[in-house]
Amino acid sequence: MSIFTIFSIMEVIINRLEKLIDTGHSYIQRTSVLELKYKPNPKKWSKQEILGHLIDSAINNLQRFTEIQFTDFPYTVRSYQQNELVVANKYQDSETEELLMFWLALNHRIAYIMQHTTQETLNETIIVPNGTMKDVRYLMIDYVDHLEHHLLQITV
Repeated sequence: MSIFTIFSIMEVIINRLEKLIDTGHSYIQRTSVLELKYKPNPKKWSKQEILGHLIDSAINNLQRFTEIQFTDFPYTVRSYQQNELVVANKYQDSETEELLMFWLALNHRIAYIMQHTTQETLNETIIVPNGTMKDVRYLMIDYVDHLEHHLLQITV
């Protein structure tokens, strides 16, 4: 794979991230709080809780993407307790606008970090929670794929 191709892949990923940020922002702004807080089932997350989960994901990934800039490799990706964080942060009872602004700020920062991650760093080895070895690029792509998956749940 040529350097041009690798950078093109990251440009595509960053553009996807920016479009997802815009899509999520506009959908949440034009959707009623009642719809966002509606729980189809007591054991399922509301759209607002999914947004909260995306905040937790962004927090964890921002820390990963930042640590990767100055750590020894291979970098070990630590998992986090997703369900417990949604409950502990009380996203269902939070102000929607506050959550939206926080989510936007985190993702704009992530896009910035992605744009400034060097080719050398993108090629470095990480160990994902199941023990598999990947590269930093994989982790960034996986973040955007995860965001897209959950935004589809919110916007349907």
